Amino acid sequence: MKVAVWDTYVTKKDGTIMHFDIIAPDDVKDAEIIHTFGKEYLLSKNQEGQALTAKECRFCHIENASSEIEESIQKQGYYILEMQGCG
Repeated sequence: MKVAVWDTYVTKKDGTIMHFDIIAPDDVKDAEIIHTFGKEYLLSKNQEGQALTAKECRFCHIENASSEIEESIQKQGYYILEMQGCG
């Protein structure tokens, strides 16, 4: 499965930065849908209401999905790869 990787940096409520990738099927090209995925993730991290727009989230590249990523996409439509400040 080919997936699109959206590089995302969000300022948390405490002022620090969260860096994560939103990974979705490569045919999902609407940034608003990708931002919705990111907002769902932020809600799960008690960071709801933080800005997540084209400024914070940009398309990066297309790659082949691992089985873990593919499984997540089949369940919820996307996968979040936590990079920094997401704990």
